[in-house]
Amino acid sequence: MTAATQIAFPDLVDVAAAVGIRHVYDNGASPRALMVESTGGGCGWLDFDRDGLVDLYLTQGGDPCPPADARWVLDSLYRQTVGGQFIDVFALSALQDEGFGHGVAAGDWNNDGFDDLFIANAGVSRLFLNLGDGTWQDSGMALVGARPVWSSTPAWGDPDRDGDLDLYVCNYAIYDPCNPIPCLDKDGIPSICHPRNVEPEPDMYFRNEGDGRLVECARELGLFGRGNKALGVVIADMNGDRWPDIYVANDTTANFLFINNGAGTAFTESAQLLGGAFSSTGEPQASMGVAFGDYDRNGWPDLLLTHFTGESNTLYQNRGAQGLHDVSHLTGLREPSLPKLGFGTIMDDLNSDGHMDLFVTNGHIDPRYEESEGYEMVPQLFSFDGQRWRERPTVSGEFFSKELVGRAVGTGDMDRDGDLDLCVVHHNSPAALLRNDSRSGRSLLVRLTGRTSNRSAVNAHVTLRCADETLVQELAGGTSYAASHERVLHFGLGALQGSLQLTVAWPAGTEQSFEIPAEQLSVQIVEGVGLVQGN
Repeated sequence: MTAATQIAFPDLVDVAAAVGIRHVYDNGASPRALMVESTGGGCGWLDFDRDGLVDLYLTQGGDPCPPADARWVLDSLYRQTVGGQFIDVFALSALQDEGFGHGVAAGDWNNDGFDDLFIANAGVSRLFLNLGDGTWQDSGMALVGARPVWSSTPAWGDPDRDGDLDLYVCNYAIYDPCNPIPCLDKDGIPSICHPRNVEPEPDMYFRNEGDGRLVECARELGLFGRGNKALGVVIADMNGDRWPDIYVANDTTANFLFINNGAGTAFTESAQLLGGAFSSTGEPQASMGVAFGDYDRNGWPDLLLTHFTGESNTLYQNRGAQGLHDVSHLTGLREPSLPKLGFGTIMDDLNSDGHMDLFVTNGHIDPRYEESEGYEMVPQLFSFDGQRWRERPTVSGEFFSKELVGRAVGTGDMDRDGDLDLCVVHHNSPAALLRNDSRSGRSLLVRLTGRTSNRSAVNAHVTLRCADETLVQELAGGTSYAASHERVLHFGLGALQGSLQLTVAWPAGTEQSFEIPAEQLSVQIVEGVGLVQGN
């Protein structure tokens, strides 16, 4: 694909206010400088009412230790209506997420056809069952072995490939916002604690028993390691055996890569052996978010990790049997990211030119750095030209000149025009809804529904062939930070012409192949049935 330079770069326009989204995440900032104030809110794209229009869930914070008679600030559930407007229906939904909110994971864990929600809080996290009539039911009793901890990012996946979704929950640290450890700066003023000042909280993994229970079994399966303080997670096949592995981004400690034993019944932590634990410096970094995609089109998924100021974001190139290699400097990503503190990030072909793009939202954790490193920061957008990543600060819309404290980033095709739009959550500033107005190249959107596999089709692989080009994507669980994406695979095809050969490898182990006409822009595929919808 050589048409990357012939297609205009993505034009992303913030239309949040225009379409009715007026969500401001309250991080509870106070003179106490509590650690939980620093990590921020999440977002999740889902079509909860199955009307064909993608909707949006946004978590809320507020006072992390409110008085007993105080009311929590409520989350938002925005239902999209015909015409592209969004209406907050949280108050009508019977959702009762009273807690200091962080991440979101949307997925159909009971295979009834309606996406359910797991909300990660600092305290009691909650699982809500979608009843299919616009209302929800708290299903916390289904979480066997859950404990009230500081959770950040959750993710659904099917590592045992048994046809239902399991749940990985990133936990950060042992920390009580009502009885916090004191951390002071050199002038004796309360400041956000350094991660080394707190003990790590082990992550949780809930195996779906298929009987209405999700049973916590992380240690039993080998899903633990030294340190953690997890903020980001990807559930996807990293070593090519078609069994989903689990990669975890940890703050100031080594990242984890849990390799599946080939049955989903045990995992081996292998990040130091295969790469991805440390950057090329040999030191752990303050990892926040993680993006997932095959940027070099070698058929192996790569990872981008966002980090603290003074540390570069790290691009791990997946070389198959040779493991993960830090190529940040070689590909031009090191220098532009050094002065930034990144959180949410996504890797996708936003302008469908046949090459991946990277979006990173930035913002410091402590306002005390306003005069030195900066607290509010501009987001960043990079394009890949086949060899190096190049920042595009001035050609991608007004939003990229705004300094904000960014956290979660989630993707979905909200206007059904064939490209991906972005939701970006900020501290104490309105969430952005970036409509992708790119003058795009050719693309194909693929939506999947499992029958024998999990209905959400998480961990399905799609291979697309056109002429002498082959593109491979997996519908991964997790990615970014505190975000849940619309479950759609977007293939940017650039100037490629002709029909497409599409093969789906379902988590249950079967494959289906189809020929997609050149004029087709999207397909809906049902496992064991075939193409049921397209345009």
